Amino acid sequence: MAAACGNDSGPARAASTVDTDPPEVQLGERLFLETRFAEFFFAHFDGDVNHSLSSGDSVMDTSQTIGTPLPGPFKGQSMNCRACHLVDELQHNRGGGVRTYCDFAPRSPVPQNGDGLVTTPRNSPPLVNATLARSVSALFHFDGEFASVDDLIIKTMTGRNFGWAPMAAATATAHIANVIRNDNGKNALARSFGGGGISYAMLLRGVDPKIPPRLLIPAGYRIDVTAASDDTIVQAVAALIHAYVDSLRFATDADGLYVGSPYDVFLEKNRLPRTPDPGETGIAYSQRLLGQISQLSSPVFVTPRDGKFRFHRGQKFQFGPAELAGLKTFFTQPASPGAPHSGNCVACHTPPNFTDFQMHNTGASQIEYDAIFGAGAFAALTVPDLSDRNANFDQFLPPSANHPNATSRFRSPASLGSPGNTDLGAWNIVGNPDIPNPQQALSDLLCGEFQLSGPNCNADALLPLSVAYFKSPTLRDLGQSGPYLHNGAMNTVSDVVTFYLTVSGLAQRQLLRNGSPELSSVFIDSDDVAPLTAFLNALNEDYN
Repeated sequence: MAAACGNDSGPARAASTVDTDPPEVQLGERLFLETRFAEFFFAHFDGDVNHSLSSGDSVMDTSQTIGTPLPGPFKGQSMNCRACHLVDELQHNRGGGVRTYCDFAPRSPVPQNGDGLVTTPRNSPPLVNATLARSVSALFHFDGEFASVDDLIIKTMTGRNFGWAPMAAATATAHIANVIRNDNGKNALARSFGGGGISYAMLLRGVDPKIPPRLLIPAGYRIDVTAASDDTIVQAVAALIHAYVDSLRFATDADGLYVGSPYDVFLEKNRLPRTPDPGETGIAYSQRLLGQISQLSSPVFVTPRDGKFRFHRGQKFQFGPAELAGLKTFFTQPASPGAPHSGNCVACHTPPNFTDFQMHNTGASQIEYDAIFGAGAFAALTVPDLSDRNANFDQFLPPSANHPNATSRFRSPASLGSPGNTDLGAWNIVGNPDIPNPQQALSDLLCGEFQLSGPNCNADALLPLSVAYFKSPTLRDLGQSGPYLHNGAMNTVSDVVTFYLTVSGLAQRQLLRNGSPELSSVFIDSDDVAPLTAFLNALNEDYN
């Protein structure tokens, strides 16, 4: 689903958008594209939410990339969700392409509001498959800051990414409610969803005969905005955007089995199991699948006759000997220390989703910091314990309504001008009194990983273990989601594979601070880079 830029207070929906989606998904998409919720619009509109801005937020002028910036699809407007979670807005631009609901920047630009920040602290995560059901506690964002999608959406719309200061959440909430109550449904965005003149208030109430059946949202999403509180309205907005994000999935068949990538076609053509058996763990499934693949005497390969990529420029739709060799390395866990071609990648990226939905320290923060300050600099950083950190909140933790002047010292990109600043991931969330909602889920997840239970499972114990821990992303369709890692430090898939040559070696020499134990069982060399890259590219599909 996509949007193109409109010229009257809203982006117009692309003609290619499928209008057969459920009504709550269509309305959720309209809200996802809405550019009037941001602080810039609040500060510059003339009192009528239906009037266009005289000039837009400069952060929307371009879309940042690792190279030359691209045109901003929402130029002349203010921040919205889609600005950092693109689809095909820049499909036909040189240096652009289709995205899996992420952008092209290592770290996403944010509106200026006087605090000196120009980007988010981390890479924009893809939203496709982001809300899949999982066997572990659900957490969102790289550091597990949010225990629910609705909480993430609300905190984003009323937070720094939309230009709001830490103490402005109430003002932001009131402003968003004002837009919803007084929208007249006549701008380009509203018209692109059909039924011109249908306002948010009318759609949310869901009783007016002017609403076409395809836009009539279910009763569970309906509210009367004239009687509802500001908070209730914003919660209703979040619920609808949540419904939209839930619809963002990679291609599956009627049985829910993946079908979009050359890897998926290879499994199907060779009649290999495409999903774990009931009760089977992802790791057990991966090893069973590897065993069956290794027994194939004459594997049936995937060739361009089986399909063709439209959006992955220059890539053939294939799964051949190189991809198979990479698969075997990716799936192989070492039988003994040093066993060659043992990628152990499935320890964190288990099929068929190619993520374990858990957290790991791959060394990305250390590599970034040491590249600036020298080898061993990250290991030498003094990191406070729980009591010291919380007693000196402003010195170490990210800003909040209770602590608006906090420095984000350990949730910041490393930079030469700010020695000591780095990103410690989940460390910022564990035991953080200003972020209560995810604490139980984060504790459950990390205590499970670190095998802590009972009284030993507590924030004091978890905090040092969580240093530089980040969520594992999916590896499906990497070709439409670069640059990679939480800091956007790797430009290509090959770069990522080479990165693991480095960090696994550091882990095995005990030079990686708080590195995940899985890294010590990665035994690959330069000969493995090309086949692993070929296999990872075979997980691409034409998502759009």
